[in-house]
Amino acid sequence: MLGPSYLPPCFTRLANSPKSPSPQELEQAFSLFNQASAQLASAYHELEQKVAGLTGELAVANGELRRQYEEKEALSRRLSLLLDALPGGVVALNASGAVVEANPAAIELFGGRALGRPWLELESECLAPTGTPQEWRLRRFDGANLADRWVSISASQVDLAGGRILLVSEITDAYRMREQLERHKKLSAMGEMAAGLAHQLRTPLATALLYAGNLARSQLSEPDRQRFAEKALARLKDLERMIRDMLTFVRGAPSGRERIQLGELVQELAQVMEPQMAERSVSFRVDLRAASAALRGDRKALAGAVLNLLENALQASGAGGQVQLAAALEGDRVVIRVSDTGRGMTAEVQERLFQPFFTTRSEGTGLGLAIVRSVVDAHGGEITVESTPGRGSIFSVRLPQYSASERTAA
Repeated sequence: MLGPSYLPPCFTRLANSPKSPSPQELEQAFSLFNQASAQLASAYHELEQKVAGLTGELAVANGELRRQYEEKEALSRRLSLLLDALPGGVVALNASGAVVEANPAAIELFGGRALGRPWLELESECLAPTGTPQEWRLRRFDGANLADRWVSISASQVDLAGGRILLVSEITDAYRMREQLERHKKLSAMGEMAAGLAHQLRTPLATALLYAGNLARSQLSEPDRQRFAEKALARLKDLERMIRDMLTFVRGAPSGRERIQLGELVQELAQVMEPQMAERSVSFRVDLRAASAALRGDRKALAGAVLNLLENALQASGAGGQVQLAAALEGDRVVIRVSDTGRGMTAEVQERLFQPFFTTRSEGTGLGLAIVRSVVDAHGGEITVESTPGRGSIFSVRLPQYSASERTAA
């Protein structure tokens, strides 16, 4: 492109020449001038075309930006309408944990003063924790309870700066249905318990009444009277045992936390059971490999649980059978095993074995093993059973060992 002060060389020479230019020089100068003018006109035309192209591109870009803006504006309006229409509350928190936005449902739940307040402060004023994680009972700002309203709150992070979105869902209906279900379950369990207890008490009570009625006969001989009295007393003792088992089951977990020497506990149990085993001609063996180990818990409850297992093993074993009480260490656990060579159990019986009021014996209450399991659970242990019909059963009780840290503290 040529500048406005540019002159062809011939014009420069003519201007500097002391004599007048010749016609040929003038013609050459004008020819060069016309060429320069044509070049300037062509360059200006190209510049106009480029400006027109850029103007068109700018118009297209502006139109696209406008279209995108309108789409985003429409999307923003739709999202705003959706948030307003949501039945659940949506609360936006900034990096400091303050409420910066809330939809109408959230404002209805927490009140109009929620905006701008720290969420932790709002939570302490409006929400009371329940026993279930992420579920809360709703309260007013003045602390008064809102009757029967519960909410579930979940949080998600929306940016790296620490902002969060809280989704607040009202679960009052679900909570009521769950409470109703739990109430029905309790009523059903109480009904089954009452029916089971009535069934268990009816037979020994009827027998005791029958024997007691015979005692009123005037012509009854003294030996018969003594025999009927003993049988009536035995049935009444059965009733007393059933009521004791029921009270033990209802009372729940034992509360004692004494140190129990395993060797001493096993020896005491063996002394109690040896005479009963000998009376029924059942071989009884004790295998104590962890005499120095110790347990922490309720001595009376643990002894009663193991005695229950030993009595069941004795009942399952006929004359000539074998019962073994063994105690050993497995890692940090003490394992007490009661095994017998009795009649064993099917898989179906094993599945229901620890259920309250389930028994395979006509004289049983069905609470013994349920109590054993509750005692073991209360001591942080577990109980398992292995059994084969006709080949006997093995009950294994695994309990935490009295730790070294507990010894030091003691």
